[in-house]
Amino acid sequence: MAIRLLLASLALVSLCAQAVSQKSPGSKDSKSTPARSAPATDPIEAELRKIMADDDAAQQQVEKWTIQAQNAEGPTAPSVRAALQLKAEQRLAEVRKRYEEFLARNPRHASGHLAFGSFLCEQGLERDGVKSWETARELDPKNPAAWNNLANHYGHRGPVRKGFDYYGKAIELDSGQPVYHHNFATTVFLYRKDAMEHFKLDEQQVFDKALALYARAQELDPRDFTLATDIAQTFYGIRPPRNDAALAAWERVLKLAPGEFERQGIYLHFARIKVNMGRFDEARAHLAKVTHAHHQVVRERVTKTMEDRQKKGLAPPAPDKAPQPPED
Repeated sequence: MAIRLLLASLALVSLCAQAVSQKSPGSKDSKSTPARSAPATDPIEAELRKIMADDDAAQQQVEKWTIQAQNAEGPTAPSVRAALQLKAEQRLAEVRKRYEEFLARNPRHASGHLAFGSFLCEQGLERDGVKSWETARELDPKNPAAWNNLANHYGHRGPVRKGFDYYGKAIELDSGQPVYHHNFATTVFLYRKDAMEHFKLDEQQVFDKALALYARAQELDPRDFTLATDIAQTFYGIRPPRNDAALAAWERVLKLAPGEFERQGIYLHFARIKVNMGRFDEARAHLAKVTHAHHQVVRERVTKTMEDRQKKGLAPPAPDKAPQPPED
């Protein structure tokens, strides 16, 4: 087992709470928040808050121990890793025991089951975690977080169409949570064949539906750099390309970029798109702004693509067509 548990615990969102991380964002799950209607002095809710805070603290400790284990060197490294592994197992076992004792005393506490499900999933115990989420949903069918978390699971494990319905239910219950729209958009985009059949749309309308969901998420959280990046990245998967819309999306990302490193990465995206549009002088101007060593491999690749297209005299693709609005 070496450091398997340590490494598994590092994941911010486990498989049971992810859509597909290969493309862009992993879908985000929600731990629990104690019932909003409960008084702040309610001892049961206060106890759950303390357990959840301890859960978060334990995850941070395990992450720190994981880094220490990865950095261990020399002849003592195996024993250091084994000791850290044991500390992680014991620390997480303490948190699990607290959740189990809480739920033994409060078996119908939906938020407790929801939080425990997230804890289990973070440890890679997906089946048990999903079971806890299902219990939370059954106990409190008006809790949108339970529907969202289960939608993440079904979106990744199937049946994906059940995931579509569960995301829809989460949004119906709380339309003001950007993460629900974000997760739904990603799942629709990634599983567009299923979405075409489920929603009775053609492929372009499915793209439009995903982009509309992303747009709503961005309306709700306009300062989220990661969300804006995910939206812009989505245009690479749309055919025929919507270059003008892609450029506009990357312009929004540029305004949110936290630093020069990120800005230079965005310039590369501008260059890639403008090469595809045949706007070589503009692409070259963007590439000239990319000086960070980390970006040079991609910069050289984009430059070569541009030079090859110029040599071959390839015409730019036809202008973007205006997308059709998705059906309800």
